[in-house]
Amino acid sequence: MTTIFQRMRAGEPLRKDDPDYAQFSEVVARTIRLCVQMNTTATELDQVRSQLSEIIGTEIDESTTIFPPFYTNFGQFIRLGKNAFINHNCSFLDIGGITIEDDVQIGPSVKLTSENHPLDPTDRKTVLLQSILIKRNAWIGAGATILPGVTVGENSVVAAGAVVSRDVPPNTVVAGVPAKVVKTL
Repeated sequence: MTTIFQRMRAGEPLRKDDPDYAQFSEVVARTIRLCVQMNTTATELDQVRSQLSEIIGTEIDESTTIFPPFYTNFGQFIRLGKNAFINHNCSFLDIGGITIEDDVQIGPSVKLTSENHPLDPTDRKTVLLQSILIKRNAWIGAGATILPGVTVGENSVVAAGAVVSRDVPPNTVVAGVPAKVVKTL
């Protein structure tokens, strides 16, 4: 028998009628409470790192910097590498999983969302899960949005305001809505 969290990690759809949905809801309530606390009380970078480590359930390396406010709806499926930088007002919807590798820089107001809903109106409340992977040394510009299932390749740059709905090849710059390769590095 698998848990709801194992099924989520495997990318299975999340439905409110799942017999274990209450366990998921408990984690969400805890995460929201801890995010509010972190964003209103943490005044030192070490405090932010410590409180976010509690939210995600894994210690964040001291070389990684997160500027509050920072928002997440679940938290436990976020993985942050070493020497990463996350600027103010970022939002990580991580139910489908978000991995940030080493040396990644994320600009202010970036949105990473690993979850979506079916187009079928009769099933619209179901949550579809696809992980996001930001590879080593990538740079995500201010206000960019990364959608479910996207991998941003090593050393790549996502321009400010871009909406990324497809994988970004390594060593490229993408821009626009939807984002397209505009330069090779």
